[in-house]
Amino acid sequence: MSDNQERAGFEALAQAGAEDAAARALGARLKAQPQAADLMALSALWIHAAAAAPERVPGLYDAVAEGYLGEPVGAKPVPTDAAAAPEPIPPAFWPALWDLLEEPPSGLEAVNLTTKTAALTGLVSANMQTRVGRAALCYPDVPKAVAQSYPKHFSLDALAKCPPASLGATFHDLIVDNGFDLEVLDRAALGLDKLPAPLDYLNARILQCHDLWHIVAGYQTTALHEVAISAFQLAQFGHHYSSMFLGMVLTRVAFERPEGGAIMLPVILTAWTHGRRTPPLLPVNWEAVWDKPLAEVRAQLGVTAYVSPFPADLFEQLSVAA
Repeated sequence: MSDNQERAGFEALAQAGAEDAAARALGARLKAQPQAADLMALSALWIHAAAAAPERVPGLYDAVAEGYLGEPVGAKPVPTDAAAAPEPIPPAFWPALWDLLEEPPSGLEAVNLTTKTAALTGLVSANMQTRVGRAALCYPDVPKAVAQSYPKHFSLDALAKCPPASLGATFHDLIVDNGFDLEVLDRAALGLDKLPAPLDYLNARILQCHDLWHIVAGYQTTALHEVAISAFQLAQFGHHYSSMFLGMVLTRVAFERPEGGAIMLPVILTAWTHGRRTPPLLPVNWEAVWDKPLAEVRAQLGVTAYVSPFPADLFEQLSVAA
């Protein structure tokens, strides 16, 4: 089969999607006897959810996780309208996806990857914004979080005044010691406050809380755990960027190095399950717990730290070895 034929078949499956039972079976087969064709089929379904049917995200990921991990996710189903017809994926989406997949690893530093993946979300149907927002409101406590109004900025000065070993001090040190921005990207420059509700709140809140969730939920700031926390964020509220990012990552693995599915799938699916089992973090009043130790904050919120199936710095180790 030629590359063009393979891509055409992938595009057709990504547009059509499949039932949760088929996704569950794919997960089970990929665990028992991994095949490149099955990994490609699964990545097409994840692109389907990201680019055409955001309502399918929770059922699809729950089903794959159950099939692959051998047990239900252990959380109530998210009541989205999973029967809604998918949006047509515009023709312009596909060249952008294939171009991104063909980027050499050296060209995919964090900011460039974030920007180019975010650009994919701008190439889907104009109706997707409304559908993503409506689907997000079906996740636990998202309406409660959105009702708090547009998030105010955290204060680095306030964090600097927190007691040693407190959540606020730990957050402050993560940002300062690594030269991070307090928010991942500039929300004003992105015009997030101009987005329709609830996407204005959701996108600003996750920029604000991404690195904080790393700490509270137990994800390290490594390449592998950036993939993992994307699955956690997706499970918490259907984060559209995370959906697109995971679809792109798995598609790249499927086309380039399908053996990598043995690493990516356990990481993504355990993190998805972790996110589904963790109480909602979006509505938490973080300023009220800055001064508390991390262990106390986790106990108060009912959060357990992510247990990674591989060393968090696995990719960094492999890069050094190479």
